[in-house]
Amino acid sequence: MFAKVFRVKSNTAIKGSDRRKLRADVAAAFPTLGTDQVSELVPGKEELNIVKLYAHRGEAVTVYVSGGNPILFELEKNLYPTVYTLWSYPDLLPTFTTWPLVLEKLVGGADLMLPGLVVPPAGLPQVQKGDLCAIALVGNRAPVAIGVAAMSTAEMLTSGLKGRGFSVLHTYQDHLWRSGDKSSPPSIAPLALDPADLNEEKGSVQVNPALQGDMGRLTLEGEEEENGELHQASGEKSLAEASEDTSIGGLNQDSTDSKTLQGCGSCLFLAEQMDELLQRCFLHALKCRVKKADLPLLTSTFLGSHMFSCCPEGRQLDIKKSSYKKLSKFLQQMQQEQIIQVKELSKGVESIVAVDWKHPRITSFVMPEPSPTSQTIQEGSREQPYHPPDIKSLYCVPASMTLLFQESGHKKGSLLEGSEVRTIIIDYAKKNDLVDADNKNLVKLDPILCDCLLEKSEQHTVMKLPWDSLLTRCLEKLQPAYQVTFPGQEPIVKKGKIYPIDITLAQRASNKKVTVVRNLETYGLDPCSVAAILQQRCQASTTITPALGAKDSLQVQIQGNQVHHLSWLLLEEYQIPRKYIQGLEKAPKPGKKK
Repeated sequence: MFAKVFRVKSNTAIKGSDRRKLRADVAAAFPTLGTDQVSELVPGKEELNIVKLYAHRGEAVTVYVSGGNPILFELEKNLYPTVYTLWSYPDLLPTFTTWPLVLEKLVGGADLMLPGLVVPPAGLPQVQKGDLCAIALVGNRAPVAIGVAAMSTAEMLTSGLKGRGFSVLHTYQDHLWRSGDKSSPPSIAPLALDPADLNEEKGSVQVNPALQGDMGRLTLEGEEEENGELHQASGEKSLAEASEDTSIGGLNQDSTDSKTLQGCGSCLFLAEQMDELLQRCFLHALKCRVKKADLPLLTSTFLGSHMFSCCPEGRQLDIKKSSYKKLSKFLQQMQQEQIIQVKELSKGVESIVAVDWKHPRITSFVMPEPSPTSQTIQEGSREQPYHPPDIKSLYCVPASMTLLFQESGHKKGSLLEGSEVRTIIIDYAKKNDLVDADNKNLVKLDPILCDCLLEKSEQHTVMKLPWDSLLTRCLEKLQPAYQVTFPGQEPIVKKGKIYPIDITLAQRASNKKVTVVRNLETYGLDPCSVAAILQQRCQASTTITPALGAKDSLQVQIQGNQVHHLSWLLLEEYQIPRKYIQGLEKAPKPGKKK
């Protein structure tokens, strides 16, 4: 999370009430700490600052700084200790051990994979999925990273110590650590050390023969960010990349070995799995979703609107993790097999122009069993159902209109729906005998209506108004407001107009286009989740940055013109009403046939 430079929003001294609340939160989050230890961690009189910042991927983080060092940070209402705090309280969290060479990858933003764990003689600590854990290096119990367990200890052992073990949040040597005094981890002896498992000599680590096989498969998986754009690393990275000319348990490596991943059996297995999933989604889409009338069909639309929706529940299609790496290469292979025909109808834009629906691979494809689907948004590693909010336009009574509405029991600041306003105006006119006797379509204006609805220049010339003009003027004089109601939650009422989801196109360096989306939070959409989905569907880089001119709001930026993908996501998947989306007309026009 802090692998890249973050942006500080504010830095203020903590108030007395906030200090007491922080103590209570620390005691609740870390029950193993005694009262004296909590008071020591959150001192009563010493200087304590609250720093609000945005991490490089857009997460809003609150950091508590004491004595010049960050001691705690808060993310999504969860409290986490920093490595500075863990060095004073090394037993605060369950601690797992890894090898020194792994630390470099963790500092770079990678997560810790299970093959990188060192299993002590006493066994691994018992944790559940989602538990906060510390990560230390062999020979020193002082933690160098904290992360969240991706599975329980039992699941780790059942998996044979394969797969992602921990989502790493903060490490020694990252930018949060650099904001402190940059001290090094203290030397804390392990609770139990078996000399047979660890023997350090002349800077090299000797591993017993039982562990040598696992060390050859030690892998890490992480994310990289280049030129400010979030980029998911494709495949798994070997620990051999961390250092050249290093021998681990007899595993010698040269410069060629450190740059190639093809020899990694687990990588090949993952690529084979992704190839199988890619072919399955391709055939499924052609058999049941694409019609002859849809042709020619942009290859990007075919991927985003058809293939992704055919992906089985619980799995994720990622072409970069397949052996093809690019959609164009995969479609070329399918064209060689004479299943489809692909042409470049406009410069640089490929389309599927023909499909052989009688091809044996399509006719023999067995449709998977239907399973109940639900619209979801990703939040961290969990999925939560998303339902579009119910949005109502409201009107607020200003001081200048109070006399007109007080007879109906409303006062300044009262919120009304449009139908209620119309009923109140009609009742007022009838009750005060203002309907013109000669023409029922006209309403005579009494002093209250004149003061509330007419301009100064009209007050001596306009004596009557038609019903529709009377009601229109009344609605225009009221202040706009709106109510947003999410399922199972209390309605949220705000004054002013509701801003639509805004989609714009911007020009960047080298004449490249990017698509920018704002105001997602108003509709209950998490910008990070939307960015992750778009990254997969568009197969393009995405970034999340603070929105200009909007406090505590984030915007999503996607490489290229991706308006058609956004249209599908917002209208079809999330079912946001079209009137609340602005900029859909900017979608690229399909290329003309040559």
